[in-house]
Order: sequence, then structure tokens, then C-alpha cells
Amino acid sequence: MIPLFKSNFSIGKSILRLDKASYEAKDSSNIYYLAVNSGLKDLVMVEDSMTGFLECHKNCQELNLNLIFGLRLTLWENNFSHKLIVFAKNKSGCQDLNLLSTKYNTCEKKSFNIEDLKNNWSKNFLLYVPFYDSFLYTNLVSFSNLNPRLDFCDSIFFIEDNGLPFDKIMQDKVAEYCSANELNSLKSKSIYYNRKKDFIAYQAYKCICGRSFSKSITLDKPNLDHCSSDEFSFESYLEHESS
Repeated sequence: MIPLFKSNFSIGKSILRLDKASYEAKDSSNIYYLAVNSGLKDLVMVEDSMTGFLECHKNCQELNLNLIFGLRLTLWENNFSHKLIVFAKNKSGCQDLNLLSTKYNTCEKKSFNIEDLKNNWSKNFLLYVPFYDSFLYTNLVSFSNLNPRLDFCDSIFFIEDNGLPFDKIMQDKVAEYCSANELNSLKSKSIYYNRKKDFIAYQAYKCICGRSFSKSITLDKPNLDHCSSDEFSFESYLEHESS
């Protein structure tokens, strides 16, 4: 199972940190601290922006961690959105990923689609399909019929099990799609906080980041997607690995 970390540089998505100071303070919310103390050699990051990349890259070099960095993008097809993760294969891939990020962030909102990704694709990229918010998930919950052309590169699907009601349905959908298209899948675990008991702090953080003048978000009625399980924790990942 591959641990997929996300940090607070993806605003509103994680309470885990990437700064060196919290690592030196042995803060259990620091990603390097969790990785080093659990014996991880590879640190797989899936972020929604490139903002924290340089700091993370520098710190991983100092701590002898092999950084594997992926940028999660929202793509639009027929007014429906879905997400894909682009990983950098190497140093050149990191540079190409930065260029892709610039293109993505400067285009018109809700206009970046699979053709745009194809036109900006690099041989130094790897494409992964997330378990949650993929086009298969969008089809399941929105009754859409998305089928983006992924034949311009090899793609791998992540599979997760975090105790959510629709996990088994999605697992079957991914298995069916991969079988029909001769694609591979990998078991993974999205990690947004350290311990299961940190779930409340994580939920509160998402509420704060999601506040707006048009609606009220509280812990009683958070209205947060995928937020009915405390399994998105590093603790849960370690339990699965030891079982």
C-alpha cells in the first residue's frame, strides 16, 4: 500500500506540515517526522499546487528521503469535473511539472480539459488516476458519462478503502475499467492527518477554510465530502501495513 501524503500547502485539504522547524521540534503533524520515524525511504506527495515543492525537495534531500511529487489537477469535460494526478519521473519532470502548473493556473477557469493535458504532456511525467474524484467517481455520483482519452500515456489507477459507504462500489468500478482497458491499479492510502483522533481538528480546519458569506459551515453541519471517516490518517496506514 502506498501512502499518499498531502500537506497544508494544499489549502483546506490537510493539517500535516512540511516545514523544517516542526520536524526539529518533533511535531507529530510534520510529514518528515512521520516518514523518518516509520522508516519510509520514499515520500509520496500529492499536492494541489507547486507552492511547497521547493521547500519539500530541499528538506527531503537533507533527510535522505526520496521525494516523489505529484500535482493533482481538476479537469473539465461537458461541464463535469474530475481529477488526475501528474507525477514527475525525474528532475526534468519537476521542471516540466512547474510549466504545466503555470499553464493550468493561467487558463480560464473550468476550461482545462484532457486535450490541454495531452498538449502539455511530457515524457518525464507519469499519470495516475485518484480513487476519489476520478471520472469514474463523477460518473457514479453525477450520472454523467465521462470517458476521457488516456491513450496518450500509460495510466495507473489508485484504489483505496477508508470505510466509506461507496468504497466497495468504486473498487469494483476501478477493477472493471482496468480489466476492460488492460490497465494497472495500485492500493494506496490518502493521508491528511497523523492520528485518528486528529480527525476533529482536521474537520475544524476544513470548516474554517470553507467558510463564506453565503453559507454557514459548522462541525454539526460541515457538508464536507469524504469526511465521514477517520481512516485518512497515518495511524490507519500503519495499522494496515502491520496487519
